[in-house]
Order: sequence, then structure tokens, then C-alpha cells
Amino acid sequence: MPTPSSVVFDRLRALAAITDADARPTKTVEEVFTGLPMAPIPVGTAEDVEAAFAKARAAQADWAARPVAERIEIIERYRDLVVKNSEFLMDLLQAEAGKARWAAQEELIDLIANANYYARVSADLLKPHKVQSLLPGIGKTTVGYQPKGVVGVISPWNYPMTLTASDSVPALIAGNAVVLKPDSQTPYCALACAELLYEAGLPRALYAIVPGPGSVVGTAILENCDYLMFTGSTATGRLLAEQCGRRLIGFSAELGGKNAMIVTRGVNLDKVAKAATRACFSNAGQLCISIERIYVDSDIAEEFTAKFGDAVRKMTLGKSYDFSADMGSLISEGQLKTVSDHVEDAKAKGARVIAGGKARLDIGPLFYEPTVLTDVTPEMECASNETFGPLVSIYPVSGVEEAIEKANDTEYGLNASVWAASDAEGERIAARLRSGTVNVNEGYAFAWGSLSAPMGGMGASGMGRRHGPEGLLKYTEAQTIATARVLNLDPPFGMPPALWQKSLLPIVRSVMKLPGRT
Repeated sequence: MPTPSSVVFDRLRALAAITDADARPTKTVEEVFTGLPMAPIPVGTAEDVEAAFAKARAAQADWAARPVAERIEIIERYRDLVVKNSEFLMDLLQAEAGKARWAAQEELIDLIANANYYARVSADLLKPHKVQSLLPGIGKTTVGYQPKGVVGVISPWNYPMTLTASDSVPALIAGNAVVLKPDSQTPYCALACAELLYEAGLPRALYAIVPGPGSVVGTAILENCDYLMFTGSTATGRLLAEQCGRRLIGFSAELGGKNAMIVTRGVNLDKVAKAATRACFSNAGQLCISIERIYVDSDIAEEFTAKFGDAVRKMTLGKSYDFSADMGSLISEGQLKTVSDHVEDAKAKGARVIAGGKARLDIGPLFYEPTVLTDVTPEMECASNETFGPLVSIYPVSGVEEAIEKANDTEYGLNASVWAASDAEGERIAARLRSGTVNVNEGYAFAWGSLSAPMGGMGASGMGRRHGPEGLLKYTEAQTIATARVLNLDPPFGMPPALWQKSLLPIVRSVMKLPGRT
């Protein structure tokens, strides 16, 4: 029976020790592949969160006063430590989240690239800059950025390093402290990244990890933070947005999706079928931006379905700590039940199984085959509800117009994929989709990996963005400092007030006509 190396268990025990696990109630974290216990994790309380915020606030002022360059140096050292510890981190991701190793490596690449991007651009983004003043030459206006204070992060289990550390890095560089609640199923992934940040020189009080139930720890973070970053379900996101609104604090969220792929005539179907296996089944479909609906021109639908079905049937499921498996495990009994229920409901209502369609308990307690359905109709659960597992449905359409209409027929708008006969045609289709990101000739990786571009959802898929300048500046308060030099808007010495007021409108109109004035 495969298990992670003894190094992983030794490191988990060390991480458990820094959380003071013996001093309070604990929860046992299990290896997803086997269900075997790995290590205890303390169950945090509201008092723990309040204590973390008190320490964070005391440390944040000094941190914000440091030059940005010093904060960046710590993140650069952290980036290098991620590279140095990559084998351990991938082992941990596999053990705690059930990923195939290639999917775990994708997450490590994101940690490195994200830290590198913000280390490279943050100094310029945070630098105060001049903008046009009311009266050029007479006034000066500068825009600067102050940190929010203490940022709360509530992160999910599906990408437990990317959606903890990579969301925290820009907040820290911007001068904030962070208090983070990891998902209870994957706390050690968050703790491992925190350990590397501490090793890189980040003061511990600035980055607190508080494991525990969302109803307790998540609520306490919401009640104490100055800004909230959340990744999770749309239902929970709506509740958190409402509560943040009552507190008048900023909120950013990546929520659910029912992501569509469009395949038009004239494409290389062998290439599309191969890429679609990754687009649909990366991390066993437990990827916010994975594809769950494929709309294919009816002229090529039969051929595509045959090729895609064959590619999916050839996929290897496995729990090995190497690169031999194409797909790993689901994370929990709840996820396994959702996938099973969606497939059985669809079959009972007339859907046809092209590939997969059953649990694989012979491999491990939470494995399910990558599954492809056709003849899916609107009354089936999987037609419009997010499965968040290894299940995708194929729908023949009459052409591009119907494909766009069907792809947009959802409350969600997180990610989409377009495969067309030319790049130009693919981009024209992409521009008509109501989706925060669209990949042309790719499933998800190019949009996610374009770190200088914003990443996030439209509609019920979220609000705010991660990545790009917005992924940093959302953790700041913009401040305008406007200085009146020589004179202000009072009448100049000796000029009657009535004459001054009559002169103001012509002066403003003249200023607006100056070259380069906006």
C-alpha cells in the first residue's frame, strides 16, 4: 500500500507541534488515498482567532512601515524555499488532497510563479504616483496606497497551497497582516507554506493559521478582519458578501462554476480530445475552472465523442507518489456521493455513459472513474448544477451561435474554453462569452498562468479578482493627496468675490482644452 515518505510524517509531526496540538481538542487528518490517519490538528476557537488578530494588529504597523523592497526580499526567499522543498510539498499535497502528482506539481508551479510575479511588480504598483491636478502648475495631486490592516483569508481544500499562500503573498507585500482559516481537510498544506514564509524571515505574528470549523473560526475571522478573501461555494459566498456589506469592509471571492467548452468545425479533434481530458479531469475535476459542459458542432460531434471517450477510457487512476497516474482521488465521502448521485440521476433519466460511470473502491475509498455523458437533458441534476468532480457532458449544437447561447445559459461565469479553426475565430467567440476568463486552444492553464492578467468570475462565480495589479491593490486603500500651491479657490488678493466667481467657469474650460488634459 503506497504511503508518503517518512519525511512527510516527520514534518507533519513538527508542524503539529508548532500548533500546540496537545493542549486542546484535535482532529485527525487522514491520507486521502487510503483513509489512514496521518497526524492530529488542533481545533481552533473564536478566542484563538481574536488572539491572532491582536498579535497581527500589533505587528502590522511595523511591517507596513518597512520599505516595500524589504517585504519583497522575504517573498523572494520564500519562493526559493518552495523550490528547495518541492518534493516534500508535492508529497503533502498528494497525501492530504489526493492529487495525482502532476496536478500537485501544477500547484507548486503556481506558488513559485505567483511569488515571483508579485516580487517583480509590487514596488512599482505600490509607488505613489502623480495624476493631473485641478489646476496644472498651481496644484499637485498624488495617489498612494495604504494597507487595509489585517486581511482574513478563508481557503478551500481543492488547491490548499495555491489558495492559501498565493492569495496571502500579495496581501503581505502590500503591508498587511493575514489571519487564515484553511479547510479542515487540508490544514497541513497551509501550515507547510506558513513554515516556509517564517523561515524566509516573515514575522510569525503577521501570518496566523487557525484551523477549525467555518462556523466558529470563519465567523470570527469575518467579524475581525479589515478585508476578506474567500474561495468556496456560491451559497456561502453570498452570505459572506452580505455580512461584509454590513461591516462595510472589502470582499473578494472566487465561487462556483459550470464551465463550458466550445468545439467548432475545422479543429484537430485528436488534439482537442487529448487536451479536454486535462481540462475536465485535472485534480479529479475538483478544480474551480475545470470544464463540465462541452458544446460540439453536430457535424463533428460523433467523431469527437468517440475520440474523447477513447482518451478518457485510457486514463490511469492511481494513488502512487510518482507521475504514473493521470488522475487521483476525490477528497471526501461528500464529494464521492455528489458525483455518484449526479451520474445515477442522469442515467435513470436517459443519459448515456460514454466512459467511466462508477466508483473505484478497489483503488481507494474515494476514487471515481473519469466520466463522460451524452443525451443529458435539463431536468438532470448535472445539467446545470456544479458537480465539482470527474464528470462532463457533451452536447451537439447546430453551430457557433447555438454554442455561445448554450454556454452563456447559466448563472455562473468563471472560465470557458474555445477550440476553433483559427485563433481569430476562437478569440471572436471568446469575446462573446460571459466568463471571467476564456482560454482559446487550451482548457484553463493559459488564463490561470497569465499572472499579469486578472482572474475571477462574472455573475454567481464571484466578485473581485486575484492576479494582476488588482490582485495586489485590492488589499490596499487608495489615498489621494492634493496640494494647492500658490493659490487656492479663494479670490486672489484684491479681486472682488463676484468677479472671481464669474471667472471660474471660463478658467476651468480653458484648462480642459490644454494639450494632454483628460
